[in-house]
Amino acid sequence: MSIINEQLDFSTVANVFLAHGSLQSPAFFDGRLCAELALEDLSAERWLEEVSLALNVEQPESREDADVLLGWRRQTLDALAASELNFEPLLPDELFSLGERAQGLKEWVQGFTEVVNEVDGETYERWSSPLREALEDLGQLAAIEVEIDDDPENENDLFALTEHARMAAMLLYTEQHPGQPQVEQSDQDPSTDADASGNDDTPTLH
Repeated sequence: MSIINEQLDFSTVANVFLAHGSLQSPAFFDGRLCAELALEDLSAERWLEEVSLALNVEQPESREDADVLLGWRRQTLDALAASELNFEPLLPDELFSLGERAQGLKEWVQGFTEVVNEVDGETYERWSSPLREALEDLGQLAAIEVEIDDDPENENDLFALTEHARMAAMLLYTEQHPGQPQVEQSDQDPSTDADASGNDDTPTLH
């Protein structure tokens, strides 16, 4: 079945991992994918090699699985470059417990920062203050508590923390790709968003 026109979700990718005997989290690799697309213009071939290595196979076991993994990259790249600024990290959705969703965010941040931390100091210093502050905030998210209750307060806090991650990824991509996405002047730029401004009132999960 073709997935060209389908929106991939966390469970779809996780099922491919499970089919290859892997219990690794797609969220971690989505974090890496986002950072690599921003910093290295990661090609489809290199991405498939990276995921296959993580799954301990030379190549995906079926064409359908390869289509999912390649569609994952294309979907992420299209969202990061879109003028609608509608990028969303690939994370567990409402079908999962709040703790599982918090764990997914934590793993996404770990994957994203793993790639970003390999950037040399000269490149880092060229980035804008909002981007550097957003990345510093992400470093704190890597240590969030994941044993949390399913209650509205934690749900709201997790949403806000996910927004930090989302905006950091878009900021990184747009600074590495000037003019992409092309946003109308009247639209709010990600660098001006309150969640990416580096303020100290980051929500805390309880």
